[in-house]
This record gives sequence, C-alpha cells and structure tokens, in this order.
Amino acid sequence: MSSDEILETCSADNDSALAACVKNLGLGQIERHVFMCADQTVPLCCSKETSLASWEYLKRRLKELKLDRPTETRPSCIFRTKANCLRICAAGPIMVVYPDGVWYRNVTPEAIERIIQEHLIGNRIVEEYAFLSHPLPAPEIISPETKDVETGVFD
Repeated sequence: MSSDEILETCSADNDSALAACVKNLGLGQIERHVFMCADQTVPLCCSKETSLASWEYLKRRLKELKLDRPTETRPSCIFRTKANCLRICAAGPIMVVYPDGVWYRNVTPEAIERIIQEHLIGNRIVEEYAFLSHPLPAPEIISPETKDVETGVFD
C-alpha cells in the first residue's frame, strides 16, 4: 500500500493503529470539512453519474492542490466526506462546507473549482452557488464536574 493510499483511508484494530491513522490523515489539522452527496442509493437531487463525477473531481483537485493533508508550508488541511444524501433532494449535487456552514447547490466540476479557489483558498463564499450560510455556533464548554451524568443537570 502506498503512502497516498494510507492517507486516503485508514483502518485500525488497536489504539496504536488508530493514533497512526489520526496522524496520517491529518485529523488534528482539519481547517474545513466538506461534505458532498454522491453515489446515492436513490438519486433524487441529480443523477448518480453526475454526483460521482463531481465527487471524483473534488477528490482529485484537493489532492493536486495539496489541500487534503497538512504540508510544511500549510499546517492545516481540508477534509472531505462523501455522504449518501444531505437531505436536499433538488439542484444537486449538494455540498456543505463546515465549520462555515455554507451550503452549495449544482456543484458540478466547474462550480467545485470556483468553490475551491474562492471559498476554500480565498475565504469568499461563491454566492452564485450558495443557497444558505449558517456557521456552526461556538460550543459551550461543559466541565464534567458540573454535570450530573444520570440526570443531565448542571450546577
């Protein structure tokens, strides 16, 4: 198995192997996480072929641009996940970028290239394809000492 294949996916059968997977995939350096509906069981938002072509384009371009893993010059990375369905069954393929919470429609390879260049690299939402922007809220940090595990009551 090549090092590129190790970075693509990783399986672990013990804690040591899991730690190696986390390091190899760059999970601790994820800056953004892109989800795309592709290879749907029941394609509704677009054809299965269209979604797979877009997915393959996203994978290839993130890898070509070395955005899919941390490098010496860029300590963060962009992670991607293929989702069976993002529950928006129109104008697909659908893509969402987190933690930004930007939802994109009609993400063909041409749209994906713009999203990569303008949003993922340039930090500007591609308004032409965006249909919702709802960033994730900052999480409340809950100390284990202040929560009653059985009742869920906080001090």
